Amino acid sequence: MQAMLQSGYGSVEVLSVGTAPRPTPGSGEVLVQVHAAGLDRGTWHLMTGRPYLMRLMGFGFARPKQPVPGLDLSGTVIEVGPQVTRFEVGDRVFGIGMGSYAEFCCAREDKLARVPESLSLQEAAVLGVSGLTALQALDAADVKAGERVLVVGASGGVGSYAVQLARALGAEVTGVCSTDKVELVRSLGAAHVIDYRKHDFTRGATPYDVILDIGGNTKLAALRRSMTPTGRLVFIGGENSDDFSAGFGRQLLALGVAPFVKQRFIPLMSKEHFAGLERLATVAQAGDLRPAIDRRVPLSDVRTAMQDLEAGRIRGKVVVLLESGSAEQPLVIEQPDVL
Repeated sequence: MQAMLQSGYGSVEVLSVGTAPRPTPGSGEVLVQVHAAGLDRGTWHLMTGRPYLMRLMGFGFARPKQPVPGLDLSGTVIEVGPQVTRFEVGDRVFGIGMGSYAEFCCAREDKLARVPESLSLQEAAVLGVSGLTALQALDAADVKAGERVLVVGASGGVGSYAVQLARALGAEVTGVCSTDKVELVRSLGAAHVIDYRKHDFTRGATPYDVILDIGGNTKLAALRRSMTPTGRLVFIGGENSDDFSAGFGRQLLALGVAPFVKQRFIPLMSKEHFAGLERLATVAQAGDLRPAIDRRVPLSDVRTAMQDLEAGRIRGKVVVLLESGSAEQPLVIEQPDVL
């Protein structure tokens, strides 16, 4: 099968298009003919091998155990392994499978869900990783209708879903992003949008009940200043951290502060399970959630897209086309209708 291959840890130079053996599903797994896959920060971390802690967590110390990158996927089940009960051959599924940048990928059935009728396979392909993270962040913060929610990093993969999901919960959402992404965030349903290049979002007059800090590095004191006395702050990554701390510096500081204040500080560890994927599918089917797609690319353009992701040039999500016969499509921003 055609696949993207990863020769080791490093920059995009470790990636190349080649061929790999077609996998065979094991117990509890299905084989998916991949229609499309998604680009996300998790795949970037697995490419670079950073932070180094992840190498000790079983992903491979000197080189990745999985030679084919990719996590998000959508496609059709073409074979089921032993003990599989939730899917049959022919089912259209989306979710998470290690090695999704290939024509075929094995995925655990408990990390897949059926594609909702409201989404195309390409849209569903970019929903799993980022959508689950956004959903679980809002769950961790216990967001209620009428609360004020601030999403820092609202134009990225996780942020674009968080804005829509918080809006669907009845929250008043404010998104923080750069100048060129303001209109996208507004189109996602944010009641207010702050351009961080022009305004310091931590010095506004209105405190927030919940702050989702996605891959940010704003100082804890500044974030606390933006919260109500009983506000909740969810840390979702910290992408500019060093290679060892894994972005946990502010979380550790928050743990020291937490016993002395009523504000809550929540480090997020996302879990991959079909229950969350099915909830996302339900919200999408209701018309309250739709992926914002920056572009669609073939395997040969993944390296360029990965560089753009690292540089912060991606708005929403990137779809990677895998299915045989899928033609490259124009790089057009698709902005969902205002919810």
